[in-house]
Amino acid sequence: MSTTLYSSPIFGPVHSRRLGVSLGINLMPADGKMCTFDCIYCECGRNAEHRPSSRRPTRKEVFDTLYECLERMKTEGPEPNVLTFAGNGEPTAHPEFPEIMDDVISLRDRFFPNAKVSVLSNATRITDRKVFEALLKADNNIQKLDTVDIDFIRVLDCPKGNYSLEDTIEALKAFNGHVIIQTMFLRGLCEGKDMDNTSDRFVSPWLDALAQIRPSKVMIYTIDRETPEKGLEKSLPETLDSIAEKVRERGIDVSVSY
Repeated sequence: MSTTLYSSPIFGPVHSRRLGVSLGINLMPADGKMCTFDCIYCECGRNAEHRPSSRRPTRKEVFDTLYECLERMKTEGPEPNVLTFAGNGEPTAHPEFPEIMDDVISLRDRFFPNAKVSVLSNATRITDRKVFEALLKADNNIQKLDTVDIDFIRVLDCPKGNYSLEDTIEALKAFNGHVIIQTMFLRGLCEGKDMDNTSDRFVSPWLDALAQIRPSKVMIYTIDRETPEKGLEKSLPETLDSIAEKVRERGIDVSVSY
């Protein structure tokens, strides 16, 4: 399969389906994947198949490279809509993530004060107080919640290490609305298991969790690129629209990416 790995520590700008012109900040090595999840749909591939040989970028390396890039974009363009923590794994797993967040905000304020700072996270580190407080500083604190069925999470997202769904939901609630929930809906098979999470069995309890979390927005999306597991398929647009309408009925803003 083709695998998408990103330059480190800065990549792009790229056009994001959900965020616009996005300059990416990759806190993981450029030559492999390091993540606290091992999602079967991840465009970066599975963890074991893409182990990096290089180290994570340091705080200074991130600062210096981002400074040079923003300085160049100020002169040559394009103007970014967002500076996005993303890339080859979970950004909040970097040991200097809170400090790097402060650096990124200061550089954003200097060069492109109208740009937003976004974080694409799988929510595995939000129970860490320093990470939680750093995420409160992001304009778009985007956290993953693909389902609230722990058995399905173990097959779909494959969390590494200790993972508590209950603690994760409590931490998401503690953001007091300063959080965007991002959910992948898909269908197909993985090792003979039905991976369709669009039925009422999965959607109803997910909606109940959203009602407790009260996010500022929900981002519904589906597969856009080749996946490590070959049996997975995109959810149908009409299915995603139906789920989105149920979110709206709960009084929550929602966007859909097909």
